[in-house]
Amino acid sequence: MTRPRAFCAATLVVILPLAAWVLVPEPAPRGVGVWMARAGVVPAFVDIGGSRVRYVRKGSGPAVILIHGFASSLYTWKDVLPALAARHDVVAIDLPGFGGSAIPRPLNGASYPGVVLAVMDHLGLRRASLVGNSLGGAVAVAVGVAHPERVDRLVVIDSAGFNFQSRDRPWILRLVAAPAVAGMVERLPVRRRLVAAGLRQVFFRRELVTTERIDEYAAPMLRPGAARAAAELLSAPGVADFAALAARVRAPTLVVWGREDTWIPVAHAGRFIGAIPGSAVVVLDECGHTPQEEKPAEVAALLDGFLGSAARIH
Repeated sequence: MTRPRAFCAATLVVILPLAAWVLVPEPAPRGVGVWMARAGVVPAFVDIGGSRVRYVRKGSGPAVILIHGFASSLYTWKDVLPALAARHDVVAIDLPGFGGSAIPRPLNGASYPGVVLAVMDHLGLRRASLVGNSLGGAVAVAVGVAHPERVDRLVVIDSAGFNFQSRDRPWILRLVAAPAVAGMVERLPVRRRLVAAGLRQVFFRRELVTTERIDEYAAPMLRPGAARAAAELLSAPGVADFAALAARVRAPTLVVWGREDTWIPVAHAGRFIGAIPGSAVVVLDECGHTPQEEKPAEVAALLDGFLGSAARIH
């Protein structure tokens, strides 16, 4: 009887913490959106194809569009945006399904380049420079290829594109992409904890994974249907030959990468440089997947230098 008892005890050691992790209620996000007042922005909305899309706009000068990554929002630009706005007309967009934008079903990532162009049209912007992080980088590339006449310059930051296959993604994204898991995530109080776990993978500096940051990322994912929509997006096929697509970029392009990115390794920066003619690269040390949040001053300076002026973070 010793071995069965030992087995049962070992099983309980595993199951009980897991059950507590899954079933214990999570704290509700607090203070979400208060950063906007500090950044001096007010959210606005535009209807695109029957879905409400949120954006913020600040500054004057040459237009710059900021595009966030998967499961993120315009919050990711909260420190960079005011700096760039000193000399640029800066617009940050929440892609459909994320942030404060509506959650269309099915969520179709192929619509995202059209969303960017529709926001530009709504704001009367004939041309703009595009800056995209992660998924947003792939969206920016697609816009630059499909409509080169609308894009002045292109900046991709730890960009998706060469990682559309499931095997190339971090385990947490492979997990939530499974339909059965997405269904459970919708029903169980685990979304905030999953967001926190993802952020701890994304950031090199763990002390930056604060309660505020977790709440800002978690709040949009707590909306009904958000987890299922994100799983749909992850399950959709990517570009069959992204290298061939990127080779068609004609806008001057800067590639920025965090050396310690564990979601999309720094080797992918070389793939972008190899694909996009005449592109340049900057790799930031001690930095993970979201340099605009880990090293906002350095990123603002890089962006401003590449875009042609001298913004500063105050």
